[in-house]
Amino acid sequence: MKIMVIGSGMQGRACAFDLLRNPRLKTVVLADNSAKSLDEARRFLRSGKVEIVRMDASDLARVKKVAQDCDVMVSAVPYFFNLDLAKAAVAAKTHFVDLGGNTDIVLRELGLHPQAARAGVTLLPDVGLGPGMTTTIAVHGMNQLDTVEDVLIRDGGLPQQPRPPMNYLLTFSEHGLINEYVEDAVAIRDGKRVKVPGLSEIETLDIPGLGVMEAAHAAGGLSTLALTYEGRVRNMDCKLIRYPGHCQVISAMNAMGFFDQRRVRLDGATIAPRALSAKLFRDHFHRPSDKDLVVIHTKVRGLAGGRRVEILYRMLDKYDDVHRMTAMTRTTGFPVSIVAQMLADGRINKPGAYPVETGIPPDAFLAEMKARGFNLSWETRPV
Repeated sequence: MKIMVIGSGMQGRACAFDLLRNPRLKTVVLADNSAKSLDEARRFLRSGKVEIVRMDASDLARVKKVAQDCDVMVSAVPYFFNLDLAKAAVAAKTHFVDLGGNTDIVLRELGLHPQAARAGVTLLPDVGLGPGMTTTIAVHGMNQLDTVEDVLIRDGGLPQQPRPPMNYLLTFSEHGLINEYVEDAVAIRDGKRVKVPGLSEIETLDIPGLGVMEAAHAAGGLSTLALTYEGRVRNMDCKLIRYPGHCQVISAMNAMGFFDQRRVRLDGATIAPRALSAKLFRDHFHRPSDKDLVVIHTKVRGLAGGRRVEILYRMLDKYDDVHRMTAMTRTTGFPVSIVAQMLADGRINKPGAYPVETGIPPDAFLAEMKARGFNLSWETRPV
């Protein structure tokens, strides 16, 4: 088993770390354009099975050449590289999986289905925490029911020790975070896809280990899941989880124009308010020494055996002190590694391009999560 990981940042390292725990793996080809990042990754991984390649993700001819000798290519670089990398994987006749990040790009990757099928390879985009892990958990729940009514996905990355007044810790791109907050989200209401404002419809949740939390709509959380299940479920949405009060502060900032992208003139200079806010988010919320957690609290409701039931999924994952790995890194990088290994060993074997919800077998995926120590649990109860 030889797997190529493009991108040696936090998610790429986490993916490589998990791959290296498989005794059947012969080589991880870790590729990046940054010598510094590659050197840091090499020191973190400390394995003779890691082959370092200095390469730009936009150098598609070289990507194809390296990928031809690999079973799977994993993209752990920003989403705007993924479509071209998927095409390169098809040309190299290598399976492909990425972390997603943009539904429009994912849909274009899925449009490569005929080419991938002819090449005998599988493309699985959008495999991270959410979409990705949270999507597969939701599908697992839906598969337990005869009729699905409601799918309510809730997840979030948070500090273990919140600091007022915002009570937040940045665990991924500040630009992606702002996009989740201010862009419209997609939901299903009465069987139809609709748009809802970001951070709208705030609700409270009582989560064991955390207490009373809040949840609000987040852009991009459902991704293709809403397209696949439109007309098949009554209600479906995805909300991010935060400590109480956070969403109202961000909504107030949005109302005042802090996230506008139109440039404004101030004291002889011009600047986009969102660019300034992104910098301030990075300055205020990025605290590498703080420990994080990831929480999942998802409900799937419907009929099973003639009874109306609810399946509640819970998971609370915390910073890994032994390996000095954030919970967000684990819950994002490990899923893509799991899927890459399932492609490499043939457990996923259907050439073409598929969304997470139809391309990944939920039972096998959740078993792999359990093997990695993720404490996902679920219970079925009458409604």
